[in-house]
Amino acid sequence: MATQRKGKQSFVPFIQPVITAWANVAGKKESEGPLGTTFDIKSNDSYFGQETWEQAEKHMQQLALQALCEKAGITQNELDLVFSGDLLNQCIGSSFSLRNTNIPHLGLYGACSTMAESLLLAAMTVGGGYFDKVAAMTSSHFASSERQYRFPLGYGGQRTPTAQWTVTGAGAALVSSNGKGPKITGCTVGTVTDLGIKDANNMGAAMAPSALATIKAHFEDFNTRPEDFDLIVTGDLGQVGKETLLNLAQLEGIGLGGKITDCGCLIFDNLKQDVHAGGSGCGCSAVTLCGELLNKLSKRKLNKILFCGTGALLSPTSTQQNLPIPGVCHAVCIEGC
Repeated sequence: MATQRKGKQSFVPFIQPVITAWANVAGKKESEGPLGTTFDIKSNDSYFGQETWEQAEKHMQQLALQALCEKAGITQNELDLVFSGDLLNQCIGSSFSLRNTNIPHLGLYGACSTMAESLLLAAMTVGGGYFDKVAAMTSSHFASSERQYRFPLGYGGQRTPTAQWTVTGAGAALVSSNGKGPKITGCTVGTVTDLGIKDANNMGAAMAPSALATIKAHFEDFNTRPEDFDLIVTGDLGQVGKETLLNLAQLEGIGLGGKITDCGCLIFDNLKQDVHAGGSGCGCSAVTLCGELLNKLSKRKLNKILFCGTGALLSPTSTQQNLPIPGVCHAVCIEGC
């Protein structure tokens, strides 16, 4: 019997998991934005000392995991499991970062929802009593994402107003069976939604319906309302996607105004930094959660948030075949310590 299940899509961990440590790594543009002081490691070199952008992304994950363990006061060998993923084909950023470390690894692909997906699965495994120390980690890189999903930077393609700027960054959180830190009190697994949007330069609009579907499911499964949270934080809808989400919610009579914020809107200063519709990428929600948000939860500047990672499940192949872009969103309720 599924004793910990709540409603149709949600669950409450049997053992309440604690986020005991978190760490993040960010690039130059991200470090110049409003959240710059919340990053543990910053680099002015987009290659992070490596030969290619893809190797830079691998190295960012290595740096994030190393910083996480240092902040937690443990060695990497003490980790029971790592859930991680990225935007590169076959998730090579994650698998290459963990090769020969002897750390058990489960690779994930949830596009930009991967930070929420990894955190949800870490809560499930720790909360079910299977492991004591599980890391949730993800990354993205502007240059590698542009080359894979749109155009190589040397092409000099014109960016549309709805386009978002993929964040160069990595974040990691340690989910533990005991200790001090913000607690994960409930999770909602998202469903894949598709309203037929095909524009790979307007992923915010493609992901907004999935964000609303998961937020609604969480409210129904836990019998909660927007007023029960300090913030409802979406992954990286950006400005266009955030506005789309608010409009969709209004059409259904759900008042999210005043509670919704978005990692893609928080990480850059749109007045000073040319990022068009805001930030995106796995690293966007990862560095925002594993810095600004968890810092505030640990200091009780925030008491309760619903962290909703959103992902656009496209690939270069699906885009070239003119297929629509499905979206997914996973929600994790986190309460201050």
